[in-house]
Amino acid sequence: MAYSNLEACLLDLERNGQLLRIKEEVDPHLEMAAIHLRIFEQKGPAILFEKVKGSKFRAASNIFGTLERSHFIFRNTLDSVKQLIDIKIDPTAAIKSPFKTLSALSAALNALPKKNPFSQPVLFEEINISDLPLIKHWPMDGGAFVTLPQVYTEDADKPGIANSNLGMYRIQLDGNDYALNEEIGLHYQLHRGIGVHQTKANNKGLPLKVSVFVGGPPAHSVAAVMPLPEGMSEMNFAGVLAGKRFNYTYVDGYCVSTDADFVITGEVYPNENKPEGPFGDHLGYYSLQHDFPLMKVHKVYARKNAIWAFTVVGRPPQEDTSFGQLIHSMTGAAVSNEIPGLKAVHAVDAAGVHPLLLAIGSERYTPYLQTQKPAEILTIANHILGTGQLSLAKFLWITAEDKTAKFKLDTHKEQAFFAYMLARMDFSRDLHFYTNTTIDTLDYSGENLNSGSKLVLAAYGEVKRILAAIVPDSIQNLNADAHLIMPGVIALNAAKMNIVLLQTMFNGLGKELLENEGVAMLILTEDPAWMATDMQNFLWAGFTRANPSHDIDGIDAFVENKHWGCKGPLIIDATIKKHHAPAVVKDAAVEKRVDVILAKYGY
Repeated sequence: MAYSNLEACLLDLERNGQLLRIKEEVDPHLEMAAIHLRIFEQKGPAILFEKVKGSKFRAASNIFGTLERSHFIFRNTLDSVKQLIDIKIDPTAAIKSPFKTLSALSAALNALPKKNPFSQPVLFEEINISDLPLIKHWPMDGGAFVTLPQVYTEDADKPGIANSNLGMYRIQLDGNDYALNEEIGLHYQLHRGIGVHQTKANNKGLPLKVSVFVGGPPAHSVAAVMPLPEGMSEMNFAGVLAGKRFNYTYVDGYCVSTDADFVITGEVYPNENKPEGPFGDHLGYYSLQHDFPLMKVHKVYARKNAIWAFTVVGRPPQEDTSFGQLIHSMTGAAVSNEIPGLKAVHAVDAAGVHPLLLAIGSERYTPYLQTQKPAEILTIANHILGTGQLSLAKFLWITAEDKTAKFKLDTHKEQAFFAYMLARMDFSRDLHFYTNTTIDTLDYSGENLNSGSKLVLAAYGEVKRILAAIVPDSIQNLNADAHLIMPGVIALNAAKMNIVLLQTMFNGLGKELLENEGVAMLILTEDPAWMATDMQNFLWAGFTRANPSHDIDGIDAFVENKHWGCKGPLIIDATIKKHHAPAVVKDAAVEKRVDVILAKYGY
């Protein structure tokens, strides 16, 4: 069904047993976020907070908390979206399935945004920022944030909705040095469309007009996170997914989504920044306080009985994981189709998405040679690291499709994928570093904001070693509290062992350790038992805490013609460094209060 607004969606979820109403007053200071996290962890329903302390407005979260619920919300439009994406990938698909194509093209009529000067529910009343549910999510957060915003901007060179950008860039509503009701913070990262728009406005000496939509049809939130090609309007996609055209109007020169629950309008002036953050972010750490664009508030609007939509991010998986799963279910092979030879690519959610990519490519360059080694997959790796948000990847593991293998390699089965590559990797040849480059804004493993390094691990060919299924005596004898994470990968206690000592003790023995004993990687960490307990712990701590150029070394390492390699196992220092951002941790007192509240609802 086509939801005209957020409440229509929530009522539909309630009719189908997928909504929890919290009836008592709840504090937006940490309590609401803690309730959300608890319900999400139990794969629970969407939540409607009916009484928010300090605000007359209701709030809703966990709307997209499971992939199944997202599919339910968009049950009438998902097939049409997939078909339209398939047609874009392969125009001949329209010829192969003409009846399906006609249905999809009919749905595509909703892609055209509709300017609606008459029906404008969101303009029901004008309010202040202080009237909103000012939700603080984690104890060290710098203030209240909008976590499901749809941030709308236009191209100063080609104004109008056709060349607009809709993105999900967090908004800080209060705290720090912001003048309440007059200023808010606008945080956006690298490779975001809004940056192009602000650059063009700055070049013209003009303020960038910004509209922040909250709530409205759920499709609008999904559109804001869709990785669409530059120049393709998210409003077109929002209409198709919603099953109804994106309704808008202009007020005081600002575009307003008339179906939204709330709209904040304002301007960002050239070179006007203020400190934004900290904020407990989706990597599981705080993004610290840095200068980001200042948005001067023009007006704030709310529809009658408006509902404030929010989510909570932290160490993955969280609700934004479902966003990623939904996008993948819609786009399918769209990304791999854009990169010749790429068969599959997986941004590992447990590692915070951008820190770790796993990919499968093709090897077609030298079929006349018996010796198999990486060739085409190196070209594909460079293409991946030059494509949209994939370019933010810090660790890229890539191999080639193996049609002779006894099992089908799957990038979503991380342990099996690592084992396949580590059994084949030549550590003297297959490691390719990119130093002094850009990385994800939220990744603090580098020593400066947006700055760090990358590592491509590209392996292909015959099996070179049998990976160790236990910790061998040579490692046990180090008395470094060694624990096997997975075959060939061993965690060591960094308080008892360091890289220099490892290199000294195994000098000249790297090949023996790697080839005969099957030790491929040694991970230094504060708590090896914890890291080995769960693969998710390894994926998170192992790849979010390491800066490849600084924190990776190896046994019997060497540099030859500026190429770094090692003859023995790779060593990764996955300890927490002084310059790292702290991990998000729940507040114990708040958790006790939440115990009491949720006990009434059976959680």
